[in-house]
Amino acid sequence: MIQLPRNLLCFSHLRWDFVYQRPQHLLTRFSELTSVYFLEEPIFGYTDTAWLSYSQRLPNLWVCVPHLPDGLNKEAVNACLRELLADFMVGKNLKDFIFWYYTPMALEFSAHLDPRLTVYDCMDELAAFKFAPQELKVLESSLFEKSDIVFTGGHSLYEAKKQQHFNTHFFPSSIDKSHFVKARKPGNEPADQAVIPEPKIGFYGVIDERFDIELIRGVAESRPNWQIVLIGPIVKIDPAHLPQLPNIHYLGSRSYDKLPGYLSGWEVALIPFMRNESTRFISPTKTPEYLAGGKPVVSTPIRDVIHPYADEGLVAIGENSEEFITIISELMATPSCDIWLGEIDSFLDNCSWDLTVQAMRNVLEKALNTRDVVRLGAAPLPKFQIGA
Repeated sequence: MIQLPRNLLCFSHLRWDFVYQRPQHLLTRFSELTSVYFLEEPIFGYTDTAWLSYSQRLPNLWVCVPHLPDGLNKEAVNACLRELLADFMVGKNLKDFIFWYYTPMALEFSAHLDPRLTVYDCMDELAAFKFAPQELKVLESSLFEKSDIVFTGGHSLYEAKKQQHFNTHFFPSSIDKSHFVKARKPGNEPADQAVIPEPKIGFYGVIDERFDIELIRGVAESRPNWQIVLIGPIVKIDPAHLPQLPNIHYLGSRSYDKLPGYLSGWEVALIPFMRNESTRFISPTKTPEYLAGGKPVVSTPIRDVIHPYADEGLVAIGENSEEFITIISELMATPSCDIWLGEIDSFLDNCSWDLTVQAMRNVLEKALNTRDVVRLGAAPLPKFQIGA
């Protein structure tokens, strides 16, 4: 068996402590195979000089945060990051590293380095997000050329990206089933939610430009006896634009460990995303998590929710608040049965993060073998394949 390089350096646009999602699931497991360094975007202010902080989160995983002075222009920021990256690499061998990218923007200070393996784990179409940098698409094209492997976080993304790199692989949202199955047991509901009257329907995740505010408003206004619980940070939208109704409860961010407890108190779980450019390629990790918790799910027509979850009869799809109300009413009138839970369990048996990491490891080992053969003078390594 080919040994993975001793270190993995991840370049991320997401903060480790923001929302526990795909990067955290994958990299905590990879930290059992190699040393993982999770490099976040910089924090500005409260310093006169650039420096890098380290926070050890697991025996073999560190979160690294650049701290930079205020007032730097873009060129100065990238110069500081390039210098901090050089300091980080002192005494280390690039051939002992996998570079793992979540953001193409990190190429602006890391493109000059050539690790043993480069991976682009494309979990979102970042260029479609609100406030996305204009140069992001150009940098993503450069990252495709630099990468040995491209992973995608959903089937829609895979269809969009597979023509841009010869070695693209589809790894959809997976599940830590043993964690979320706790929601099937009553009595674990946190106190701040337990005081809310029943019936409760809920959502957890980031509340941003993808969130269908008007759909939630319509459901809440039409069914004032339904209590809508919304868990997660509010970003990139004005909180004043969110509906403020007595039966809508904004509980803020909650830790990953506590999510099954909140989920346990819901009658129905929601995926109320708008259909726009920022949701065209998303594959919500919450879909299998809700299902593992034994909760019926209603979603707007997100492609990676329809295929495979709705196709398998596991998730209901509604276009607007009126359809959501009809579906939720039917779901609450039809309690979950053992047959339905058995179908969920059977489907989720092949969707674990552990299996995903093992499959990714196999891809990494194959790519490492290919690169080693090339270095020994065999056939050139293909990097870019259009129209395959």
